Amino acid sequence: MPDWLRTTLLIVGVLGLLVVMVLGYVMWRYRIPPRGLIAMGAAAVYLVLPIDVVPEAVLGPLGLVDDAGVTTAVVLFVYKLVKAHRILSDGGVDLGRLGRRTLHRDRDSA
Repeated sequence: MPDWLRTTLLIVGVLGLLVVMVLGYVMWRYRIPPRGLIAMGAAAVYLVLPIDVVPEAVLGPLGLVDDAGVTTAVVLFVYKLVKAHRILSDGGVDLGRLGRRTLHRDRDSA
């Protein structure tokens, strides 16, 4: 295997590991559900891809409208997910692992 290919694979592997670690931290810290991360990833892919609904090459700055719309929609979606999660958690609903929902019980009443 050529040295440049080995170095490239090593860099891609390290960057992939860093991305997974950052995503795990963000999910844990801000309690973002996986579908929020999927939406953020899909928006990032859309912003990076050269194919757009409204191309910047043809329309100039007006072509950034679709990118701004996608970003705004994802930000609002994730904000609402996190807000709903906090409201449910404050209300006593445990949104634990694998989507199972259980109510917290008072230990004093038992």
